[in-house]
Formats: sequence, C-alpha cells, structure tokens
Amino acid sequence: MTSVDQIQKSSRHSKIIGAFGEAFLSNWLSRSGFDVVIVDHSGLDLVAYYPDTGRRLGITVKSRTRSGGTEAQGVTVFFNRKRPSDRKKLLAACKTFGCELWVAVYVETAKAADLYLLSLQHFDDVYCPNKSSAVDAWKMGERQKRRYEMDPEVRHIEVEFRTHTWTFPPTKVRADQVIE
Repeated sequence: MTSVDQIQKSSRHSKIIGAFGEAFLSNWLSRSGFDVVIVDHSGLDLVAYYPDTGRRLGITVKSRTRSGGTEAQGVTVFFNRKRPSDRKKLLAACKTFGCELWVAVYVETAKAADLYLLSLQHFDDVYCPNKSSAVDAWKMGERQKRRYEMDPEVRHIEVEFRTHTWTFPPTKVRADQVIE
C-alpha cells in the first residue's frame, strides 16, 4: 500500500466528515433548486424543499472515509437489531416535518468520493429486500456501484481528488525563494 492510498485522520475526523457529507449534499440540492436546511433531529439531517412541486425530502446522511484496502467496505444505514428504533424515529421526524424519508451516502477515499441519494422506499425495495437482516447497508463493491449507476432512482455524484502541493509537513521556503 502506498501512502497515496492512505488517509491520516484527525481525532475529530468522523465529526468533520459527517458535517462535510451534509454540506456537500446541501450544496448539490441547492444547485438543483431545493431550499435546504440542516436540522439534526432524531437521525434526520436535512430537510430539502422543492418549490416547483412542493415536494419535501427528509434526508438521513451517512458519511464515511475509506483508506486503502477498505474502499469496497459498505456503509451501515440502519442497525435493525441493535437499534431498531432508529428507523421509527426517522419516520416520526419526517411525519413531523411533513416530508418523505430519503437516504444519502457519502463515501470518500484518498482519490475520489461518491455521493448517493435515493428514497427510503427505493432503498428498501431494491437494495435491502431482506427485512430480517441485522443491518441495512449500502454496499460499495464495484459490481454494486455499476448497478447504482444504471438505476435512474439513485442520484449519484462522483468527485475525483487531485492534489498538487498538498503535503505535510510543508517544506520551509525562504523569502528569497518565493517566485513572483
């Protein structure tokens, strides 16, 4: 494994990546004409309103960072046995806010990131049909990613990371070396 495949995470990285996933999705929804608010209520992270249709989405966002060798690891969306009330709380929050429940998954690696968005109904019907499983997960293997790309009900954004001079610790540059 080369160092290019590894991500050195800070002690607060899981909090930061969660906030980034929400902000990244908020940006794309806003660019698509939605009014978006971050709510952070009972697992519900965003409410997005589309004025043209009056449609309101309540979105739970799951964000993860994967280092080299773990890129294909899935993302748990619901722990059905360990925390069965999570789904019920989300549905109740959506009812309170008058919105339909959607699921977003943001997964980044050292070289790229994927953001997926789909309705909970489609997630359950197509990707988690086994109602007795311990967890409902969004799988990230190459075969599953190709399947998502073919599914018109799955919104997907892929971002490639290219770094040029982003290395630490930075090298010291003397004032007389600065190129103007």
